[in-house]
Order: sequence, then C-alpha cells, then structure tokens
Amino acid sequence: MEEWIGNRWHQFITRRADRGFPAAAVALETEKKTIGVLFRALGGEPGVRVEAASAQEVFIRRSWLQRLAGSAQSAVIAWQDGDALYLPPVLQVFPQQSLNRDLYLWLAILAARSPRQYHNWALDNQRLVTEALAQFPALRPRYRRLVEALLPLRPVAESLPEDEAALEMAIRRALLDPHVAVELPRANRAPQPVPLWLYPQAALDNPLAVTGETHEDGDCSTGSTTSLTERKRGERAEERERRDGLMLFRLESLFSWSEYVNLERSEDDTEDEDAAAAAEDMEKIVLSRQRNRRSSSIRLSLDLPSADYDDLPLGEGIRLPEWDWHRGRLLQDHVCLQAYYPRNGDPAPLPQRLRRGAALLRSQFEQLRTQRCWLRAQLQGEEIDLKAWADFCASRLAGHTPEPGVYQSFRATHRDMATLMLADLSMSTDAALDEHNRVVDVVRDGLLLCAEALASVGDRFAIYGFSSVRRQQVRFTLFKNFAEPHGDAVRGRLLAMRPGFYTRMGAAVRQATRILCEQPQQKKLLLILSDGKPNDIDHYEGRYGIEDTHAALSEARRAGLHPFCITIDRTAEEYLPYLFGQNGFTVLNHPAHLPLRLPELYHQLTR
Repeated sequence: MEEWIGNRWHQFITRRADRGFPAAAVALETEKKTIGVLFRALGGEPGVRVEAASAQEVFIRRSWLQRLAGSAQSAVIAWQDGDALYLPPVLQVFPQQSLNRDLYLWLAILAARSPRQYHNWALDNQRLVTEALAQFPALRPRYRRLVEALLPLRPVAESLPEDEAALEMAIRRALLDPHVAVELPRANRAPQPVPLWLYPQAALDNPLAVTGETHEDGDCSTGSTTSLTERKRGERAEERERRDGLMLFRLESLFSWSEYVNLERSEDDTEDEDAAAAAEDMEKIVLSRQRNRRSSSIRLSLDLPSADYDDLPLGEGIRLPEWDWHRGRLLQDHVCLQAYYPRNGDPAPLPQRLRRGAALLRSQFEQLRTQRCWLRAQLQGEEIDLKAWADFCASRLAGHTPEPGVYQSFRATHRDMATLMLADLSMSTDAALDEHNRVVDVVRDGLLLCAEALASVGDRFAIYGFSSVRRQQVRFTLFKNFAEPHGDAVRGRLLAMRPGFYTRMGAAVRQATRILCEQPQQKKLLLILSDGKPNDIDHYEGRYGIEDTHAALSEARRAGLHPFCITIDRTAEEYLPYLFGQNGFTVLNHPAHLPLRLPELYHQLTR
C-alpha cells in the first residue's frame, strides 16, 4: 500500500509540475525524414545526421512545484555539431500539434545556416533568424505564430529577481524583433530554455557562458588541446593503495560488487583523438593524484586473438590514405591494411542445404552465356536503327559527317564484367537472426550461392571480407581473388568465415578499388555487403567515418567502378543515400532472405 501511494503521488505531482502539452506531442521519429530533406535542401551539410538529443542538466530557476516534484533539473534542447543535428525526441511545447511540427521545421531551417562555432548565443541566433526570414519571406507568418504562442508560456518578468527579469525581457525583445540586435545581460542563473533557438554545443547548460572573445593569433598554449562538445562533471578522488580488488556495497537488501583497477591514466597509451573520444562518452570524469614511478610499463591489447587462433597474415601491411574531414585533406599513409588468409579454410564441397538452390541458380545464370540482344548503331545489321538514322541526319544537316552506323544487329554478346564482393565482417555480424542463424551465417550462404551463379555464367569475380581494430589494423580477408578458379578451395574458405571487430570501411573500399582497377574488363562492379554504418574504436565514428567512406566511394566512381551496397541496417536510409546515391543501395527487411536475394540483385545490376 505504501509503495502504491508513493507511485500515485509521484505521477500526480510530476504531471502538475510539467509545463508541456502531452496531448499535442509530436515525435521526432515521425518527422525525421522531412526534417532531413529540408535541412539538406537549404544548404545543410549532407553528412550531418538528424538524431534525438538527450537531456542536459540546466541551471535555471524552478518553481516550488517543480522543486517539490524534483523536475526541471534537465532539459532537452536543440543543438548541432559536425556529426549530427540533435533535436528533442518529442516536442510538446505548444498546445497545438501543428505548432510543435512547425517548431521542428523551424529548427531545421536555422541549423542549415548555423555556424560551426558560436561567439554570442543570442546575437548569433538573432542573425540566423533575420537571414532566414529575409531569404524566405513566406516564413514570417509562421515564425510570428510560434513567437506569439511561446511568449505566454515563458516566466513573467515581474515574478523574477531583478537580474533575471532583465534577462527575460531582453529575450522577449529578441524574439519579437530579431532584426534589432539585443545583447543579453548577465544573471545568476541561466534563462529558461528558448525552444526557437539553437544552443551552442560547448555550453548547453548555460549558453550565456559563450562570449565573443576570439584569439586572432591562435591558441597561446604550447601543446595541442581538444575541446569537448559537452561539459563534464568533475570529481577528485583519493588514490587507493589497497591491493584487494573487491568492493561490496549494500543498499537496503540489494547487493552489488565491482572491481577496482589501480590504473595509471597519465601513461600515453592512446592517441589524443582516442582520449578525447573516450572523454566524450563519459558523464563524470574522476581524477586522482598518482605519482608512482615505474621502471617500465606494459601496454596491453585485448582486442586481437592469439596468433595460434587468428587468421594467417599475407605479406607486409599496405599503407593507405584516409580522409580527415576535420582538416579537409587526405592523410597519406595513415592506415595500415593487412591481408589475411582464413585459418582452417580447408577445401570443402558446397553444403547439402544449399545444393538445390545452387543448381537452380546455375541453370538460370547459364542462359546468360548465350543471351542475344540488339546491338545499335552498327555499320551492318538486319534492321535499320531509327534513332541512329535520325542522329545521323541531324548531324549531316549541321555540317558534320559522322560514321554512318545506322543499323542494328541481333546477336550474342560477351559479358565483359568484373565483380568484387566485399563483406563486412565486424563483430555486429555475430548477432543472432533466429534460433539457428547469425548475420554472418546468411552472409556466408549468400556469397556461396552468388559464387556458384557467377561461376556458371563465366563472369570474373573476387570475394573479400574486412574488419578493423583502429587504423593500425584494418583486416582484409581473402576468400577468392580474380586469378583463382572457383572450386572447393574457395568454398572451404567461405565456410571458415567468422566475424571480426569493427568497420573501417574507407580503407577496405580503397583497397578493393585498387584490385578492381587492375582488371582488364570494361564493366566493374563493387558489391558491398554490410549490416551497419562505418565505425571503429578510435575517432572513426559518426561524421568522420561517413565522410572517409564517402571520399573512398567517390574515388571508386572516378576510377570507373560502380559501387553498390546491400545492407540489413534498417536505419541505413539516414546515411546510405549520401554514400551511394539514391539508387546505389538496397535495404533487406528480412536478412534471412539474403542468400537468395544476392544473386537476384547481381542479375539486375549486370543485365
């Protein structure tokens, strides 16, 4: 009974303290596609994703009801960094759904013009609003409706202390007339969130902390520094000299235990970029003073298997470039790619479960060997090519005398095709699809069946897989090269396929491009099988991984290759159009169908 009453009281007081309108709520998930299209159409960077923002701790004045309910200590606000545009997962600011939906679109319009770095939060937002209304005058009535609906919901200035009242009045003037620059005065507390403005990523809790101070001569520090996108809560702890690593903690009848590791973090065991990325993921950073002197240090790498169980390396590593979108340049010899040969890849026949499907595919694909089609603009042929004849007449009237190839001939053609299939073997492919199959199992079966089909039609093809552990270890596994005939040796290597580590896709695409460019065929297809976006355990994630992969695929297109991606990632439509184009990928809603869909897609791409 006591617990029931407590839950009911919590629900009641939380609802009373909530200033939102849940009945008119609009979810970001339903508007994300429209927001993304609008953001990019107005000039937003193509590689920036639209993501849901998380709640941030804010230092605002709370009402007595909010203090009683323990609410309003955090808020979900809109902000942007180089990787994504972060918007509230649900907007319930206004009592009408149409206004909440318009607010999402308004924030996307501002974000498309937002600067990389804010110098003055209020003045920068006023400038963004002024530029947007000047460029798109039709937005003025919509903006006016949003402001008029927002002002009655904001705190009454007369109920606030003098400094906060002056701050609130300045915000109201800036919202009503953004063309007139209004400098916000200082106050002891941050203002109530302004949902019509974007927030600076460096000061989400108190945007007034962002000032216009800049250093023309650059940073005065001698060492390199990295700024975090979020403020972190800090805590100092005393160094523990205890040798036992077990701590017991009791909360009423709940026991928990954890392991304490006396680790010296001042050792330079990672790159600066890795340390910055790790700090980004932490909500609280705990520091202690530790001055132990060591005669030697040990650096552990727990990511890679023992050499006795790992795949067999082939030759020395290959140095490859990587695109650094932060600096806007290609970093030469930045990545080390190591080729591998599958361990325990002894020759083996095609599994019994796949033989019936393979026989059907071979019979279908063998017909392509003798496929006949119309060849147009020929010097000799069975029929007149009307389109070629019209082009010839038009060119002759224009004073040109082209070669009169005005016939069409129906005869067999030779398939001048080279295909490289590149499979993502990251650890995520170890995920289970059902009781019997993992992702890597359906990828393996799909490659086995596709190899049977391509061998029957006589197309030249190669099969590789890739995974990575930082830029020093991009693993490129050989299953079949172009020079090797298809047989039990290839089947045995494919059956030995196993998931690896992470997905540094850019380096794998560049190496696959090099291999394909060495082939003499005119048509070259790079077929990529993936289950997620590019990522690695260092800074290769988010926008960095997307931009490097985009640069690698652009290099492949310039080399005359046709990249195409087959993925089972249901969120792929957020980033694959930027990487492969609208018609350069397909998403399989049922991953278990991959073994049969892969040969069908290959047939469609190469006919």
